[in-house]
Amino acid sequence: TCLRKLPGQGSLSLTYNFHTSKTDYKVEKWTDQNEWVYPPLKPDEPRRPAWICHLRENIKYSPKKMWYVACLVRGMSVDEAIKQLTFVPMKGAYIVKEVIQEAQELAVKEHNVEFKSNLWVAQSFVGKANIIKGIRRHAKMRFGLVHYRYCHYFVRLVEGPPPKHYYKPELTGDEKLKEYFDELRSRRIHRTL
Repeated sequence: TCLRKLPGQGSLSLTYNFHTSKTDYKVEKWTDQNEWVYPPLKPDEPRRPAWICHLRENIKYSPKKMWYVACLVRGMSVDEAIKQLTFVPMKGAYIVKEVIQEAQELAVKEHNVEFKSNLWVAQSFVGKANIIKGIRRHAKMRFGLVHYRYCHYFVRLVEGPPPKHYYKPELTGDEKLKEYFDELRSRRIHRTL
């Protein structure tokens, strides 16, 4: 807050000149996917697995810190993700664990999932939310600007067993060497025959 003389007024008045930044991402679009209706399956088609999208908005936690926790659980079964998050000593891990458990309960109640342990984390990511700016006092009558960051956490659970390799497996030493030699052989040397 600060005192400022506004146009057309003779006296000073109190104004709020700190603004918060707002992201343009529409969080409602994520949960709208739960309302999608697919056409009926033909008799020869395999059964479509059930899935659920869930989120938690405006978490008072930095998106950069939450990103590590979100990446940890991708591709895991729900039970394994909850076990892993129990032993991660971060505030974000506790929040992600709660959101996954909420999504698990919703899947059973509203999305025709028979067994709550038969789910895996297909998508898990973070979005920026509001950033509130504040002031922190420094020495000698100076001040510094402080950013209080908020984030949104999004998760999608899919019915069935998790895939064997959600992330590509790391190359072996021989495969890395072969890739390196192929890269060297395929390069073009300028101004030569």
